[in-house]
Amino acid sequence: MKVTLLHPPVYINKNGLTALRPSLPLGLAYIAAVLRDDKHEVLVIDALGEAPEQMVPDGDIWRLGLTPEEIIERIPKDTKAIGLTSMWSYSWPIVRELIQKVRVAFPDTPIVCGGEHFTAVPDLSMEQAPIDFLVIGEGEDTAVALFRALELGLDHTVIPGIAYRNEAGEIHQNDRRDRIKNVDEIPWPAWELFDIESYSANRLVSGIYYGKTVPILATRGCPYQCTYCSSPNMWTTRWYAREPKDVLDEIESYYKNFGATNFPFQDLTAILKRDWVVEFCREVESRGLKITWQLPAGTRCEIIDDEVAALLVRSGCRSLNFAPESGSERTRKHMKKMLTDKKLFRAVRASVKAGLNVGAFFVLAYPTDEAVDMKASVKLAARLGRAGIDDVSAGFFFPLPNTEITRQLEDEGKIEYTDAFLKLPIYVHNKFLSEDRKFCDALTAKQLTRWKYRVVAAFYFNSFLFHPTRVFRIMWNFVRGKETSKMESFLQETMRKLRLRKKPKKEVRAPVKTVTPPEPVAKS
Repeated sequence: MKVTLLHPPVYINKNGLTALRPSLPLGLAYIAAVLRDDKHEVLVIDALGEAPEQMVPDGDIWRLGLTPEEIIERIPKDTKAIGLTSMWSYSWPIVRELIQKVRVAFPDTPIVCGGEHFTAVPDLSMEQAPIDFLVIGEGEDTAVALFRALELGLDHTVIPGIAYRNEAGEIHQNDRRDRIKNVDEIPWPAWELFDIESYSANRLVSGIYYGKTVPILATRGCPYQCTYCSSPNMWTTRWYAREPKDVLDEIESYYKNFGATNFPFQDLTAILKRDWVVEFCREVESRGLKITWQLPAGTRCEIIDDEVAALLVRSGCRSLNFAPESGSERTRKHMKKMLTDKKLFRAVRASVKAGLNVGAFFVLAYPTDEAVDMKASVKLAARLGRAGIDDVSAGFFFPLPNTEITRQLEDEGKIEYTDAFLKLPIYVHNKFLSEDRKFCDALTAKQLTRWKYRVVAAFYFNSFLFHPTRVFRIMWNFVRGKETSKMESFLQETMRKLRLRKKPKKEVRAPVKTVTPPEPVAKS
């Protein structure tokens, strides 16, 4: 069956003080792989990869990528099913618009959607957009079953892990499918259907840009239950790891086939078991692979000591981030963060000593925060600066749909699922927090904004005071267009946004010839 998969355009905040960038859609690439292996004819239309420099104003933010009309022009008229992903709920308004326009152009073609947004709010998604089916949670096995049922006309109502409309138009959601336990059996992502060069050339990568980049997923899920995190709903609290050898086989294939040398791990919790990390690092060394890899998500710190940190560096790991979120033990306890300063600084000292680029994430204006908690975050940021980590990121709290803290706020009458609520993450790195975007009652938006700058100032003042050569390194790398830290990534991304804003909207024409998917990169 001919299946067309869509990666929608994304929102970009032109005023955001952040180094965060959109990157290759890992989830969609996995779905493309399993459908292709199930003998479907798969075409991917990647709005971002096909127009990485096309920015269109949309109020106080921008749309990056192909327009909905340009995407629809590219969909083959004889496609039998259309699949669409949305990981982040802040993109819902533009994704909803795309779905509505696809339905007009293809009134009789099934539209299937999946990803974290649709898993978090399935009813809202199907009520607001003409979606036929949703894949809930981990998508590979469910997608294979659903698209095969669509092709053969089988009864889809018995398929676990989907939501659908019954004959009366009512939304029905089946029980969730069990998690995939043997994750080594999942085909590698079908990156040959995407333009990897387009993402790398425009530095649309997760983490620091060290060269041609392909993201990696070595583990799935997270055993922790942080109140603000979407993982418990999307993945449950089961953590499954691939064999280190299989991960390295995948990396080595991308090195040979695509010339990729940089591999950001997109795992929620990659560093959990010491034996796994040690085996992975030693396998990289034994193969003599000349690669860089990094952990841009906020990873756990419990198992990182001098030995592990040294192994990370020798195997090519260049950067990792810790996520204390707050300097306040009280706030962390409410978040269910399960982190202590003692464990954090043991890992920080080992990582800095080994020469890793280290960053830390702070979340300010959590609903229970008070002035004493903000003071604790300022103190922790200063200590981290003196300890020698390279970067700190301080963003304002935003509630993700269907997380524990969001459900609490909803019960208190503080949340309604409007577009403005869903788009909150776009504004968390704004210069100033506004009253309508805060959920912390103890402090005003102006006070919280001042606390944010105090956290950042405390960190960089101590960082530059105790490590003065960093200022010169940052400026020298900025001039050369090189990135070795998140600060340098932020400076490069800021220049990119300024350049794109000055460019006129490019006309992006649909291709005139049919694209035949290349042969897959098979597992060795």
